[in-house]
Amino acid sequence: MSANPTPKRPRVLVIAEAANPEWVSVPLVGWSLAHALRDVANVHLVTQIRNQEAIERAGFVEGEDFTAIDTEYLAARAHKIAEKVRMGSNRGWTTVRLIENLIYPAFERKVWAQFKDQITSGGFDIVHRVTPLTPTVNSLLARKCKRAGVPFVMGPLNGGVPWPREFREAQVREREWLSFVRSVYQLNPARTRSLGNASAIIVGSRHTQSEIPKRFQDKVVYIPENAISRDRFAISTPPKAGDVMRGCFIGRLVPYKGADMAIKAAAPLMKEKRFALDVIGDGPELEPLKALAAELGVTEQVTFHGWVAHEDVQSVARQSQLFIFPSVREFGGGVVLEAMALGLVPVICDYAGPGELVGGDTGYKIEMGTREQVIERLQTQLSEICDAPEQLAEKSAAALDKVEQFFTWPAKANQVRDVYDWVLTNAAKPNPLKHHVSTLTGGDHTQIETHVPYTVSS
Repeated sequence: MSANPTPKRPRVLVIAEAANPEWVSVPLVGWSLAHALRDVANVHLVTQIRNQEAIERAGFVEGEDFTAIDTEYLAARAHKIAEKVRMGSNRGWTTVRLIENLIYPAFERKVWAQFKDQITSGGFDIVHRVTPLTPTVNSLLARKCKRAGVPFVMGPLNGGVPWPREFREAQVREREWLSFVRSVYQLNPARTRSLGNASAIIVGSRHTQSEIPKRFQDKVVYIPENAISRDRFAISTPPKAGDVMRGCFIGRLVPYKGADMAIKAAAPLMKEKRFALDVIGDGPELEPLKALAAELGVTEQVTFHGWVAHEDVQSVARQSQLFIFPSVREFGGGVVLEAMALGLVPVICDYAGPGELVGGDTGYKIEMGTREQVIERLQTQLSEICDAPEQLAEKSAAALDKVEQFFTWPAKANQVRDVYDWVLTNAAKPNPLKHHVSTLTGGDHTQIETHVPYTVSS
């Protein structure tokens, strides 16, 4: 690493193939981080041409603030192939990612062709690849940047959390056949070269950190991928609870998200007219979930809102005091942060992404187990909450404070800026989430600790 002083505002080429302010999931993460970084660095964004019009509507100027690269001719073909191979919409996401990964190198080749002269002549202090988020996609640029003497930063990388063994049936129903052999990607020599040539590797989860070989762990910085946009989710306290406790579920209605477990667990309380549940989302399980509510005799206590525009979700969610989210496989868990930003107290399965965002001070964690065990444990927790609703106020306040301190996009940009300073100087390696992690573990957390037996790759 260079001993030169850090530029007041480092010049950063941010590469985010997926970056779109009008979409959700990975494209929104790519856009939000790239946009927030403009407050701490001089940023030029490079993205896919499909995002051009939305980015221009957001006020960016093509050629000045961002550059759109056109590999749509390949992406369109890959999309058609993926739709056929996955055997149904909204399923088989590992298969979709694999097909996308195969065409991604064409994008980086075009990026290098267009920006080679600026990178090699010192026009940028750092090249930062934000998306793809998946750690299975290697980078051709890492080696080229290293040869040019320009630090290359990857991340946040996240994904591939193992399916809980108790939920193999849901894994099959999601047509996640490739997830059984996903770990094979770690054998790819190109992956080792990418990690070796990177100056810093930002990981968005402890699982992803565990997949980084030991010899590269000194480059790793843990920063969860998700954050809150204040203009999308206004941070505020929800209405006080009345005679009926209200919870909400937000998510795609598929088996592993656990909406059925939320309904079953809350059913006894709903029959007693002590609890009501809002289900926000759509998917193949919508009609079966409605039938389940009818079977349990709680149709009047469960409101199915269907699909709701992202910017309108908070108007429904703010009527609740609890966010009930027993999903068994979440990489990041951004929806948990959105709920916390509204003052809702999360009740989640203690596994993967949500388990790394929620501590005992901010919510409730349900121990993983079989579907029946999760329902039983969730039912017990909800009953305890309804018996003593006064306990929610302190957790709600702590959740709001945690989001404000660590999980807004401006906070995230400052955390990444610490990484930039680290690779450009001899500054100490940053640990931006040290205080947050200590609240999850009850002390300083410097080793990889997760809720499944992850072991750092050798």
